[in-house]
Amino acid sequence: MAIWYGQAMAKALNKEWDWDSDDIRVTLHTVTYVPARTTNAYVSDLTNELATAAGYTVGGVTLTGKSMPFTAANSWATTRANSTAYAVGDVVRPATGNGFLYRAVVAGTSAASIPTYPTVVGNTVVDGGVTWVNEGTGITQVIATSPSWATATFTGVRIAVISDRTPGTPATQPLIGFVDFGVDKAGGGGPFSVDFHSSGALHLFSP
Repeated sequence: MAIWYGQAMAKALNKEWDWDSDDIRVTLHTVTYVPARTTNAYVSDLTNELATAAGYTVGGVTLTGKSMPFTAANSWATTRANSTAYAVGDVVRPATGNGFLYRAVVAGTSAASIPTYPTVVGNTVVDGGVTWVNEGTGITQVIATSPSWATATFTGVRIAVISDRTPGTPATQPLIGFVDFGVDKAGGGGPFSVDFHSSGALHLFSP
């Protein structure tokens, strides 16, 4: 799951980026670039992008399959199930809808019985090995096809950055989100993909 840059939504409300129609790209960076979520706002703040070589081209790849559907909590298709493995970022609703969505913040296997769901946004519940947080009454999914580089032999990839390259200069091209792989990744000669979560690259919840 990608992480929002802190100023991304303010830039969207100021009409500086448009997910559906703009040239939204993903670039790859080494461990030397450390995202500063609250202060990094534009492409000019980025450093240490991979060089053009080994299957990578500076400027990254353009995202396709973009959309931003909104779903109210009780209409969310994925319901929590007993004794089921969940990953961080998975979003569920109770089988009997209560008007709220819950996001896994600790991965694990759910309990064999239904937990007592918190109905206050921000509160959590431990459910077997999973911890859920109440995220609110609806979700906007920021969706795109996972980007891929066809023949990748590059190394040292730590951060993937999502940005809007439609505005004219790096100083006006907003940063949207990033994926931190936690360890360096490398291409093995075939496709190298940044696998977005099945429910979207990013999520925006409504309280």
